[in-house]
Order: sequence, then C-alpha cells, then structure tokens
Amino acid sequence: MKKLNVILVYNKAEDKILMCKREKEPYKGKFNLVGGKVKENEDELHAAYRELQEETGITNRDITLTHIMNFQYKILEMELEVYVGKLNKDVNLVEEVNKLYWVDKNENFFDIDKFAGEGNIGHMVKQVENLCK
Repeated sequence: MKKLNVILVYNKAEDKILMCKREKEPYKGKFNLVGGKVKENEDELHAAYRELQEETGITNRDITLTHIMNFQYKILEMELEVYVGKLNKDVNLVEEVNKLYWVDKNENFFDIDKFAGEGNIGHMVKQVENLCK
C-alpha cells in the first residue's frame, strides 16, 4: 500500500497554519498542507519529519509532531497519515517547490474552491481543535 503524509503545522502563537500553494495537479493553484511520500521500509514518523524539513526547512528541533489519524483509500491502495505540531520558536521557512503561506486558523478549510482535499483539511483541523479542548 502506498503511504503519504500531511502535516498540520501551527505557528508558535497557534493562530496560523502553514500551507503551500500547489504548483501541479492534483489541486493545482489550491492551498494544501505540507507533506509527501513515505519511502518503502521508512519509519513513518521519520518520513513526516523528513518531508517537513525538505518542504519547509523546519526540523525536529523546531517542532514535535504527533500522529493523529490516517485516511485509508482502499480502492487506490493508499494511506494518508496525518501529523500535527506547534512550532516552539519562530523559523525562517525554506521553500522547496510550492510557495509557503501562513493561513489564519479560522479560515473555512472546507472551502473546496480554495483548499485541496474535498474538505479533508477542514476535517483534520476540526479534529485537532477537538483534541485541544
């Protein structure tokens, strides 16, 4: 089964979420969470930190990630792992391919015209809010 990850990164003040603007399909031109592919036989948490560093420059010294949920797409034989973390300090972002943006955490992440994932990002953000109550 193919594995991918996405990472909800909150800034230190916890009022913004790090997003990228997709440069290619799927979801070209829409905001998405950062993340990527888990390599075969790679530890999943290591893969999340690796992808985060590759796409943003954020390292495990800047953030602690927590694995909060998975989405399984049985027909596509794909699993999407979802991680969340809050920066412990301000960081200088380093873009790999997609431009990076801090988006207000109160945005309507269910807006499928603006955000990738057919509402899944909204669902993930709501789950994190519920965990923090």
